[in-house]
Amino acid sequence: MLWITLAIIALIVTATLLLFRLEDFSHLDEEDYPVRDGTPSEANREVLGRIRELGQSSKGLRGKARLMVLRKHMDGLSEGLELASDIRHCESPRGEWVLAPGYDSRRRILYIHGGAWAAGSPRSHRAITDRLSQTTRAAVFAVDYRLMPENRFMDGVRDCRDAYTWLLKHGPDGPGPADFMVVAGDSAGGSHTLGLIAWVRDNGLRKADAAIAFSPSTDLTLTAPSNRSNIKTDPLLGPTFGGLSKIPLPVIWWATLAAFRVSPASPVASPLRGDLRDLPPTLIQASDSEMLLDNARRYAARAEAAGSPVTLHTWPGMVHVWQIFVPLLPEAEEAFDDIKSFLDKVEPENEVPAPVDAYT
Repeated sequence: MLWITLAIIALIVTATLLLFRLEDFSHLDEEDYPVRDGTPSEANREVLGRIRELGQSSKGLRGKARLMVLRKHMDGLSEGLELASDIRHCESPRGEWVLAPGYDSRRRILYIHGGAWAAGSPRSHRAITDRLSQTTRAAVFAVDYRLMPENRFMDGVRDCRDAYTWLLKHGPDGPGPADFMVVAGDSAGGSHTLGLIAWVRDNGLRKADAAIAFSPSTDLTLTAPSNRSNIKTDPLLGPTFGGLSKIPLPVIWWATLAAFRVSPASPVASPLRGDLRDLPPTLIQASDSEMLLDNARRYAARAEAAGSPVTLHTWPGMVHVWQIFVPLLPEAEEAFDDIKSFLDKVEPENEVPAPVDAYT
């Protein structure tokens, strides 16, 4: 029996090495990216309180019950917000337009929400999409992509691809080409964002003029140091995913393959591991205390080495995707000012349109 056991172990090890061929990116951790000066504002205490409420609301729950509570809590983030934008539902592709006063229908942003590919919605992220539309005078389309586990991971990927393709030729007021196109997303949606801009390049579509990613997941192999070193300093992801640090990585890879039906080494799930040449100017914002910090740093370093322009700005002590707490957090306001400055540099001056009153 011993030889049978050893043979099975050898087979599993061999299969793991063949299936999950991982390039070692530890050399990318040598890049030194500055962190903004300062300490978290007083408003950050309230944000931390809200995160604790989320943890308490799902305490003791498992499986589907826990997921349903998480989805309800995330959608509740938009309750009570005073939105400047008009919200218009769209059935095909499924999602919603977020249109601030003065938007230009030919300036378009595809927004892809986060939520670990299993939660979140256009509703949950209205604080972000509303402010994006105000800041950029663009028509923002928040795609309602299919979530796991009811759907496959690739179903959500295809929904994002379809939405981008549609947005190139359709605005909130009907058919018409996009003059300025941006893809943006946070966390899991940031992963979809970075994967999407590579897919657009590979398929010969009109490239996005820019991409924006808030605290993106870029590598599902979980080999980046901050996935472990920042567990205790990440109040949102730490309690939920910190336990994974106790599980051997090969076991996590096989579990990810089973759940996602895509290898964690695939560029679709891990944009860091794809071809990062010839990509549009990209802005990444991250916190120095979150678990996904090195996901952002490694992606920025590898993309820059491939010749793609990437700007990484890091805030001290912020929660994962703190931008969703605008206008409560001054640091969230800073993040949107940062976005405006970035896009002003990306967009040629002679192509910046004058404000248009969309309601006249």
